[in-house]
Amino acid sequence: MNPCDYLDEVRVLAKQAGEMILEIYDTEFSVQEKDDKSPLTAADMASHKTIVAGLQSLSPDIPVLSEESAKIPYPERAGWQTYWLIDPLDGTKEFIKRNGEFTVNIALIHDGVPVLGVVHVPVTGVSYAACEGKGAIKAMPGEGEKAITVRKLSDGPLAVVGSRSHQGDSLKAFLAKLGDHEIVSMGSSLKICLVAEGAADIYPRLGLTSEWDTAAAHCVVEQAGGSLTDLEMKPLRYNSKDSLLNPFFFVFGDDSRDWSAYL
Repeated sequence: MNPCDYLDEVRVLAKQAGEMILEIYDTEFSVQEKDDKSPLTAADMASHKTIVAGLQSLSPDIPVLSEESAKIPYPERAGWQTYWLIDPLDGTKEFIKRNGEFTVNIALIHDGVPVLGVVHVPVTGVSYAACEGKGAIKAMPGEGEKAITVRKLSDGPLAVVGSRSHQGDSLKAFLAKLGDHEIVSMGSSLKICLVAEGAADIYPRLGLTSEWDTAAAHCVVEQAGGSLTDLEMKPLRYNSKDSLLNPFFFVFGDDSRDWSAYL
C-alpha cells in the first residue's frame, strides 16, 4: 500500500465535506450536546456521512474511525493495521462562534503512525496535505500549491500557538519558564498547521484532545520536518490503547531544544 495513491481523492473528499459544512454554516443551525457535553451540529453529521461514504468507496477494505462513530470497541480496533481516522468538523466550538477557525481532518494510520493527512479549512478554502515521504503542501484558492517546512529557532521571541478555547494553569506555568514569547491564538488543528508552515515555533497542548483531533495535522507537521511528541519527547502513537484520548503533547519545528525542560 502506498498512502500517496489516495492523496488526491482524499483532498477532493475533504473539500466536498467542507462544502456540506458551509451550507449549514450559513443557516440558523441548532446545537445539541453529546454524552461528553461537547457540542454537536448538523454540520458535524453531514461532513461525517460524506467522508465515510467517500472513503468506503475509495478503499472498501480499510476501516474508518470517525469522531461521530467512535464507539468501536478496542478489541476490534486492535486488529487494524491500517485505518482511516477522521474528524468531520474539528473545532465545533469555533464553528458555533462563526469565527472560521474550524477544519475537516482526514488521516490514514498505518502501524500506529499517520502516513497521510489532509486538513481543509472550509471558510477560506485553504488545504494542508501530506503523505509519507513526499513532504507537505499548503494549497490556497487562486494561488496554487506550495511546499511548506517548519522553521529554525531565531534570536527573537518564540512564537507560541495557543488555543482560543483552552488555557489552564499548567500552560501558564510552562510559558512563564519559556522566556520571551508571543502568543498566536488559533482554533482547531490549524494550530499544528501553523507550526508546519513555519508561522510558529511551538504548540504546547497541556490539555485533553482525542486522536482524531491531531492525526491529519500530525502527518502534515512531520512531513514538513517537525515533530509531535508526548511530554517525554516520544512521538504520539495511534490506536495503541482502549482510550482514544491523547496524552498532553508538544508540536515543534526545531528539535535542538528540549521543550520538556520547561515543564
